[in-house]
Amino acid sequence: MTNTALELFCTRIVDAGRLTQDDVRELAREILPDGIMGREEADLLLALDRAVADIHEGFAAFVTAEVVNFAVYGERPTGIITREMSAWLSASIAGRKGPTALGSRIAMEIVREAETSDETLIAFALKARSALARGSAANTAECRTGRLPCAA
Repeated sequence: MTNTALELFCTRIVDAGRLTQDDVRELAREILPDGIMGREEADLLLALDRAVADIHEGFAAFVTAEVVNFAVYGERPTGIITREMSAWLSASIAGRKGPTALGSRIAMEIVREAETSDETLIAFALKARSALARGSAANTAECRTGRLPCAA
């Protein structure tokens, strides 16, 4: 089932190049008031995270909660991340270039929240978290050595 309103929202945000707090409110209240209802909606939100650099921090909290809720409680069997669900999540979160910080967060939260998770998703979440930590440490080291400008 295609959520045309969500597709139009994503297109508008990509065209604008930024996602504001007002956009997050619109997404939660008007576009997805009942949460994520299918994988296609989750895929669109994860793709939006990769496509837009200027995103309000509320988006990460919203998308994390919604994807976790959908994966853990919206799909059957409830509370169990099956091999098939794990394969979809890993592929969707990783995209073509690996998981973003949001993707890593979602993977870890799903593993934490689910009663049982397929080992593939557990390994993916741990690897994503490790890669994110290494990337953060490298950026911090580069900032201290003056090779990259430090963010204030």
